[in-house]
Amino acid sequence: FTSAKLPSLRCHLKTHLDEKRHVCHLCPKAFRTAALLHNHVNTHTGNKPHKCSECDTAFVTRGELSRHRRYKHTLERPFKCTICEYSSVEASKMRRHVRSHTGERPYPCHLCSYASKDAYKLKRHMVTHTGEKRYECYVCQARFTQSGTMKIHVLQKHGENVPKHQCPHCSTFLSRKSDLGVHLRNLHSYMEEAVKCRDCEAAFHERYAFLQHRKTHRRERSFRCAQCSCTCNQ
Repeated sequence: FTSAKLPSLRCHLKTHLDEKRHVCHLCPKAFRTAALLHNHVNTHTGNKPHKCSECDTAFVTRGELSRHRRYKHTLERPFKCTICEYSSVEASKMRRHVRSHTGERPYPCHLCSYASKDAYKLKRHMVTHTGEKRYECYVCQARFTQSGTMKIHVLQKHGENVPKHQCPHCSTFLSRKSDLGVHLRNLHSYMEEAVKCRDCEAAFHERYAFLQHRKTHRRERSFRCAQCSCTCNQ
């Protein structure tokens, strides 16, 4: 990496550090820089500060806006393959393409001989080993290994008019995307002044976390372990 500007070099050097001091208040993710954290929090709250000058679309990060302009307006493909005529809007797509020439598969599975050209396909492959079904239908509670399969199930089995926008932080489904934005701002956005629980010392900067905590004071320990005497309120 080289840069004409010293601040850009300093910013790049941070990508080599293991320390991630900037922690998201809405999920367990942590980041090396405050700027990366700020972009990440915007994905939770729905805030999109980078607006396209040629249409009404807005984006969370400047990089997303740059890709949008190339795809929709300038049609520029700055990344060109040195082996064939292929060119790409994004550097990541060019790296994947080059692997089709070299045969390189840099993402190996540690449980079998499978190796992938990109990290996403490896992640999808790992589900074949774990059998994990993380995605649950909110109508009938059927479980699926992939979110796409679950969405197809909802459309095919439960009709076209069901709410399609799920909150990424809780089990709420909403019919309109605008309603989801309001929900994210009201329940999952960061509050400068923490809300304190009147029954204990806990304090929260997110309204949803506070409301979930309040339930623990009202709810009896109704969840009982089948193998020991442990009972829980969640």
